[in-house]
Amino acid sequence: MMKKKMAAGTVAGLMAIGLLAGCGGNNDNGGNASPSASAPASGASSSPSASPSEPAQKVNLRLYTYGTEEAYNWKQTLNAYEESHPGITVELVQLSEKGDTQEASKKLDLAAASSEVMDILMFSDPAGYAQRVSLGMAEPLDDFIAKDGYQVETDYKVDTHLNGKVYALPGKFNPWYVLLNKDHLDEAGLKVPTDWTWDDYAGYAKQLTKGEGASKRYGTYFHGPQNGGWLEYLKLMLENQPTDSDLLKADGSSNLDNPNFKKTLELRVKMEKEDQSSVPYSDIISQKLAYRTQFFNQSASMLTIGSWMNTEIGGTEKVPLTFNVAVAPFPKNNPSDPIGYTPVTTDYVAVAASSKHKQEAYDFVRWYTTEGQIVQGKNIPAWSQVKSEQVASIIDTILGGTKNPEKVDKQSLVDTLVNSKASQIVPPASYQAEVYKAVNEEYEKLILGNQDIDTTVKNSQERVQKIIDSNKK
Repeated sequence: MMKKKMAAGTVAGLMAIGLLAGCGGNNDNGGNASPSASAPASGASSSPSASPSEPAQKVNLRLYTYGTEEAYNWKQTLNAYEESHPGITVELVQLSEKGDTQEASKKLDLAAASSEVMDILMFSDPAGYAQRVSLGMAEPLDDFIAKDGYQVETDYKVDTHLNGKVYALPGKFNPWYVLLNKDHLDEAGLKVPTDWTWDDYAGYAKQLTKGEGASKRYGTYFHGPQNGGWLEYLKLMLENQPTDSDLLKADGSSNLDNPNFKKTLELRVKMEKEDQSSVPYSDIISQKLAYRTQFFNQSASMLTIGSWMNTEIGGTEKVPLTFNVAVAPFPKNNPSDPIGYTPVTTDYVAVAASSKHKQEAYDFVRWYTTEGQIVQGKNIPAWSQVKSEQVASIIDTILGGTKNPEKVDKQSLVDTLVNSKASQIVPPASYQAEVYKAVNEEYEKLILGNQDIDTTVKNSQERVQKIIDSNKK
């Protein structure tokens, strides 16, 4: 059991730190989901054992999760595990009936403070994962992994190392991609890209832009930044890199001297001001525009967004689909860059440090993040050993829940998801929200015409450095 003193410290520490949103994709005006981890090298790995030795006595594992039955198919998934692992039962502790990750996080911390029996924990974002690891809630998995004979960075598309150790394995895999109005592409004589750069993206956007005034159709829509959120859109040429993909580095120092930060600003200014191919930032803010509406109403031909949209791109009752949709990978900076790096969100599935059944809990975590993801059939797995045809089958199921799946170019979606991979995790600093807000404010001055790019970079660097210095102990 977790000691009362440590548990109380956990809650106090977490209350002092503002968690970043983990499921921002479900809200047009929220999202601050950061990319999670690093890309694997290619290579085969042995499949995890489906049936470890039967325990001498029956073991009940308590799984704490924010995932709803609708989104995670828990009954089928847990029944499958229990059937293949005699003597093990998995008790689901539902932390939020509506899948609210912030509500679930608060309840998880209260459960820890109350010394409840915990065996398996799920965290929704890098901030929640890193903060709870630092507070001792998760057990290091390195010895279990070494015994099984695989490496996280090659067996999964998300590298969950923190400070040199692994405290969780990744479940679902939600990379960012580009949604395309294929009818507009066909009209302009453009092919669906399979490997492209931001320069190519800007070229497409310019060619897809049509008309003037209120009825103008823009080539693309960028939904952020907004109020210190949706900062993915100010890191476009950072987050497609293997390392240093955020505004801060892993040690908490500034990454704003990275030339790709300035290049992102240059790209945004060029597309909005020179090419006039992206929806104006002033319109986004003043009209409180929604990205779903901009794309599905055909006001914008391209939308760079997270693949939580898989469940919606075939159209829904609320947002119908009236045109053909294709999917392209997140653009690269240079033609010679490796393809596939993109912001990624995932579930971090951990063994509770207080568990009395750590081996059994780890066995479940390993199964759930590999074969269990296939059984669950609700999300694309982060397990790199999943075959294209298995991804295609999951996509068939997901699109089958939409109104017009036949209008989606399924092959372009599958190919993009299979080839996507995440950058190395950058554990969020406690002051990251302050950094995001400051950079957002400097960007607004730039895009609204009140300062130039060099001044924006300089002011951003100075403000961020002050925030870092003021948070040093």
